[in-house]
Amino acid sequence: MTANTLPGLFLERVGATPELEAYRFPDGTPDNAWRSLTWRQVHEQVAELAAGLTALGLESEGRVAILAGTRIDWILADLAILCAGGATTTIYPSSTADDCAYILGDSATGFVFAEDATQVAKLTQRRAALTSVRQVIAFDGPGSDDGWVIPLAALRERGRARLASDGEAFERTARAVKNDALATLIYTSGTTGAPKGVELTHDCWVYEAEALSSLGILSPADLQFLWLPLAHSFGKVLVAAQLAIGFRTAVDGRIDRLVDNLASVGPTLSRPCRASSRRSARRCWPACRSTA
Repeated sequence: MTANTLPGLFLERVGATPELEAYRFPDGTPDNAWRSLTWRQVHEQVAELAAGLTALGLESEGRVAILAGTRIDWILADLAILCAGGATTTIYPSSTADDCAYILGDSATGFVFAEDATQVAKLTQRRAALTSVRQVIAFDGPGSDDGWVIPLAALRERGRARLASDGEAFERTARAVKNDALATLIYTSGTTGAPKGVELTHDCWVYEAEALSSLGILSPADLQFLWLPLAHSFGKVLVAAQLAIGFRTAVDGRIDRLVDNLASVGPTLSRPCRASSRRSARRCWPACRSTA
């Protein structure tokens, strides 16, 4: 590792293993089949989304919220925000409309990725209070008649148009991000009064990635099953570690699918049990699946 930012780690990973599997995720079909993306394909999608955000007017350290459960779109959007020089405001999908409005206002967030109609409705209910929010991008579902909400496909289209006119824009912006720049705002409920926004720079995440890499408990041959909330710091640590180490990740945060997913994916890494030693943690799943 030579990079000192998450965009730098991402570009290093893509350059080192472009054709290896990066992520797999449910394809939305009734049989719950899994679809895979290589690192090269992830790069293509992240570049489109990042260029789209830049086209919308995202500036350095500008806040972009993600209001969604754990899914592949969360990871792609987060990488795009960071590579566009922005900072991700994380919001749990269980948050109320009032909580969402408070977090978005307190963080001065300008753009929001919302998972579906349920999450979009929380924003439209409190739209009058969301004076800083310029655009909502829906992972699932259509846009609004007035254009305040746009579908994810529309953002990709804007990104493709920008990249067509300036093919170097994505990497130029990604490589310009500084290690002490704000990367993430995580709002914690573990404080008195209103939630407080914890400011985390790129340094923070790169340190975690380097620390996990140096322990030697994970390898590029491992397969992670990621279901933890990405609005929480530990979920984000696992994403950062993957960039540094290069293991594969299956992504699906639906709790009702957890047991079936573990059986079908067969990960070597999901969430180490407390009884496991540090050195054996990555092999915990096969031994513990009977009690999972």
